[in-house]
Amino acid sequence: MSEVLGLRERKKLRTRHALIAAALELFMEKGYEQTTVSEIAAAAEVSTRTFFSYFASKEDVIFHNSREGIERVLRVVAEPRPEDRAIDLLTRAVTSAFAMLALDERLQSAVGPVNYLVMTVPSLRARSLLLLFESQRELAEALHRACPEELSLVEASAAVGAVIGGAKLAAFVSMSNGASPEEMLEAGRQATEFALSALRAASSQLS
Repeated sequence: MSEVLGLRERKKLRTRHALIAAALELFMEKGYEQTTVSEIAAAAEVSTRTFFSYFASKEDVIFHNSREGIERVLRVVAEPRPEDRAIDLLTRAVTSAFAMLALDERLQSAVGPVNYLVMTVPSLRARSLLLLFESQRELAEALHRACPEELSLVEASAAVGAVIGGAKLAAFVSMSNGASPEEMLEAGRQATEFALSALRAASSQLS
């Protein structure tokens, strides 16, 4: 039975990846607004009904890994080691997010198209900002819960905003200057390391 379930899950994963790939290709070729759900389904060789069993809308395809990413980071923060300080948790959480991107080639290949669409389609830009603020709020609250005596909620919010906001901005600025997806990721990683170093130095002075 477990083998059957395993095969079923793999098939579902392949279908999901096919829908994402088809949607991104059509969005880049025809334009986001001009592409219909039925066209995406046809390109992935599935029915429109099947599309809606995986995604509620075209928008959800663009942000397909957002929830998975923030939940991964929150799990890291929710499981502190005895010697951990807030900066250690934040460093490990962000490192885990970059590690996920590095290991998943599909996510890497989607970085360029997704960021291009987010920058050029107003509705996607609005949702991206909403998701960014919401994910930062969740992470800040989790960091404060993990280290309540070290960081107030305001301080945790400032730390998270510096790291996550800095990484996002660096990636978008690099893309606007013609960077490749790989260069965008590297820009985000460098910005993260810079922000973490500054926070680590400030934390050392206060301790």
